[in-house]
Amino acid sequence: MRPLILPLTIAALLAAPAFCRAGDTTKNIIPVSSPTTVAVETPSTTPLTLELAWQFAENGNSVLRQAKAQLAAIEADAADARSLLWNNPKLTGERVSREVPQSGMPTDKRREWSTGIEQTFEIAGQQSYRRKATQLQLQALEASIEDTRRAVRSEVERRFVQVLSLQERIVTERQSLKIIEDTATSVKKRVAAGEDSRLDGNLAQVEAVRAKNQIGVLEEQLIQARADLASTLQLPSGLLPVASGTLGTASPIYTLEALLSNSLNRPLLRSLDYREQSAKNRLALERASRYPDLTVGLSTGREGPANARERLTTLTFSIPLPLFRNNASGIGRASTELSQVQIERESSVRDTGSNINAMWKKLQSLTARVNALQQNILPALEENQRLSVKSLQAGEIGLFQLLVVTRQVLDGRRDLIDAQTELRLTRIALHETAGWNEPAAPQ
Repeated sequence: MRPLILPLTIAALLAAPAFCRAGDTTKNIIPVSSPTTVAVETPSTTPLTLELAWQFAENGNSVLRQAKAQLAAIEADAADARSLLWNNPKLTGERVSREVPQSGMPTDKRREWSTGIEQTFEIAGQQSYRRKATQLQLQALEASIEDTRRAVRSEVERRFVQVLSLQERIVTERQSLKIIEDTATSVKKRVAAGEDSRLDGNLAQVEAVRAKNQIGVLEEQLIQARADLASTLQLPSGLLPVASGTLGTASPIYTLEALLSNSLNRPLLRSLDYREQSAKNRLALERASRYPDLTVGLSTGREGPANARERLTTLTFSIPLPLFRNNASGIGRASTELSQVQIERESSVRDTGSNINAMWKKLQSLTARVNALQQNILPALEENQRLSVKSLQAGEIGLFQLLVVTRQVLDGRRDLIDAQTELRLTRIALHETAGWNEPAAPQ
């Protein structure tokens, strides 16, 4: 098959090897606008690893990009707060043309001028509070971005695991379908030879059709799961990723106490702590703003007639009198903000501990269930299936007994995949809640 020639941007070219387009069987075609024409031919089954999915999410996820976009505003506030003085100096200038009438003499025209500078000073430590507040606010935003990044990675991994789970379910269903179809073919020959009844032949055909329908349902669910993963990764329209990996992973080594201790330093709680400290400084700033600012001015000028010019140098001080407005609204808003942050932090600490304890118990239960299925139940069921196939060929059992055993094996494999999926999802949620750095999946 000849490769199609389509325009391609550099970003799409970098993304092309990791995905498959829905419906393609030999290559991915990515139509985008660019003056460059490139021939693209990549296999549709090229896998997308979890590590690569994380990279795409961190570069393209809209939630994370919005969080990072807030940095510019906070950094600008911090830059203003770091300036030498909060208020800018004020330059003044005055040019006066004066006409002085004189009795019996021509009018005396005088050109007078003055220039000066004024500076307003904060006298209650507002500058220090403002600098601390903005610096803490910047640190809170950076911690919040880190928490958002972790949340995005967890969401990507959840969707990745769902795709992986459905892919393994389809593989399992196809293995069972192969056994059922082979059995149906054998029964059909036996019915034609008069060794089995038509009832057995119809039963085998119905089971084969049911197995195909189940695969069709799973494939439809897989398409939706891949579309959800592509949406999370902000992939180009029409590209559906194929997950690469296994559901079964080695359990990370940690204890409940280590998770609870680590959760106290998770980015979300650090962000709330920084926000609380920033709110305290904001409140102190608003309270200090009740004190009036002192304005100092220095000016110089020339006045008087041309033959007797006077140079004037003036030093002025001015301070407003806080008689009517004492910044009560600013203090009230800052106090409310501080209370809200404190409440949010307290509830987050409390909820984090309870959630970790609950998920830890669930994780232990799921681990025990997966181990039981892998080590005890499935080996016995698979051995029963092998023996049943041989017994059917030898005429020792009927088709119905074989189908019962096959269904048991299929149900056992489904239970294992469901348990492994739930185990992975629980571990992802536990790591996200505890702020654990170790990834839940192998790289």
